[in-house]
Amino acid sequence: MFRKTLKKDPELFQNVSDGLRRLYRTKLFPLEDTYQFHDFHSPALEDADFDNKPMVLLVGQYSTGKTTFIRHLMEQDFPGMRIGPEPTTDSFIAVMHGDQEGVIPGNALVVDPKKPFRKLNAFGNAFLNRFMCAQMPNPVLESISIIDTPGILSGEKQRISRGYDFAAVLEWFAERVDRIILLFDAHKLDISDEFSEVIRALKNHEDKMRVVLNKADQISTQQLMRVYGALMWSLGKIINTPEVVRVYIGSFWAQPLLVPDNRKLFEAEEQDLFLDIQSLPRNAALRKLNDLIKRARLAKVQAYIISSLKKEMPSVFGKDSKKKELIANLGEIYIKIEKEHGISPGDFPNLAKMQELLNGQDFTKFSSLKPKLLEAVEDMLANDIARLMALVRQEESAMPTQSVRGGAFDGTMSGPFGHGYGEGASEGIDELEWVVGRDKPTYDEIFYTLSPINGKVSGAAAKKEMVKSKLPNTVLGKIWKLADVDKDGLLDDEEFALANHLIKIKLEGHELPADLPGHLVPPSKRGTIAGDE
Repeated sequence: MFRKTLKKDPELFQNVSDGLRRLYRTKLFPLEDTYQFHDFHSPALEDADFDNKPMVLLVGQYSTGKTTFIRHLMEQDFPGMRIGPEPTTDSFIAVMHGDQEGVIPGNALVVDPKKPFRKLNAFGNAFLNRFMCAQMPNPVLESISIIDTPGILSGEKQRISRGYDFAAVLEWFAERVDRIILLFDAHKLDISDEFSEVIRALKNHEDKMRVVLNKADQISTQQLMRVYGALMWSLGKIINTPEVVRVYIGSFWAQPLLVPDNRKLFEAEEQDLFLDIQSLPRNAALRKLNDLIKRARLAKVQAYIISSLKKEMPSVFGKDSKKKELIANLGEIYIKIEKEHGISPGDFPNLAKMQELLNGQDFTKFSSLKPKLLEAVEDMLANDIARLMALVRQEESAMPTQSVRGGAFDGTMSGPFGHGYGEGASEGIDELEWVVGRDKPTYDEIFYTLSPINGKVSGAAAKKEMVKSKLPNTVLGKIWKLADVDKDGLLDDEEFALANHLIKIKLEGHELPADLPGHLVPPSKRGTIAGDE
């Protein structure tokens, strides 16, 4: 009855979170529950998983500046924060928004239905004693939450057992967060065995992964190039994807730069990273939708695997030996399912891990194939997801482009220290004199060689000069549009000088403005533009 209503009534979903929650409960959860998906892959999703703010997971070896990075973003200390050159953060700390500043310990945190952490209780007390939530009123945390993790150990230190499965906990978070930031220290670049294992545990979440090469102001430009090359080589060996993961280079804290040579590079990189983080609230609904689709595909494969194993089990004798045989031949079962149901090999779970998990299961309790459950998930993927996709677009267009506010994000937004202020098209923005006037005598010399008529040169004459810049026609066309201020198809001496100034801006590697800024408008045109428009 419910499924018929779901198909007929497109108004059923109030918003994307509501739609995802309902689809999960009515269509995907029954399939997961029947075929023990939660024992093999990932615990059941809770309401809070669909409603929570975007989360950023910080991962890195000790002393790479993870905690300092959070402090830099928020411009405020958070409860439970400890910073030092040795391993200091030995806990997972969820830094979240709250009206009162304080710390919630792990055991209390996993029973709170409003927080998306209830299923972490499966990792036991050894983990929960090292898990807490730092709550505080901070504008950055109104839009995102940040998860600080224990420093990954190197050498002998990594042999000391943590008492819980560190990689498995990180994998649990990776499934639920919107962005994973891997931090590396530019002047101490060794990737330990534990770090390699952690990065491999984050496999299948490469789309969420970004890399920060931190403390880059502590080495010279030449050393930085070598370190960057070494990092890319190391990551290429661990992250087996054809695309190169995005690396941001900089020094993410509020201290003076030790080697200021690369200041402009660091500013541009920080700006790019901030824009990436600021886009998270806008893209959160799409990320949740994407994760649910991934989960549904894996749940379908799980159903086929479990029902195939059930089908092969004898009803009376030889159950143990048959179980061992089936586990050993699991790879062949994968191939059979792949061909029979047209499933991509990439959708199957890791073979060795699946074999290990199957060892502890009672195959006689497995369920046989129930086509109706699979049909419900197929219907969800084929029809319901398309409807939700339209809702996602609506929600995205209603959101501001830069949703994360406060802290370090405000420091790069406006005023003379905003990114690119006083450079490129904004050069001369604060000056009384027209900035183009500085080089106008040089441009005038060229202008008068083009045989102006009534003080203006034609488009054809201007083109011959402008193409000498070797810029493509698409760019020169945009420059012409900006420079022909009075839109008469000709350029006077001021407009010609402006065109050359814009060419210079582009050749220096800056972007052209979409519209001509007020300070670049030629002085003789400043009173007339408003009237012309």
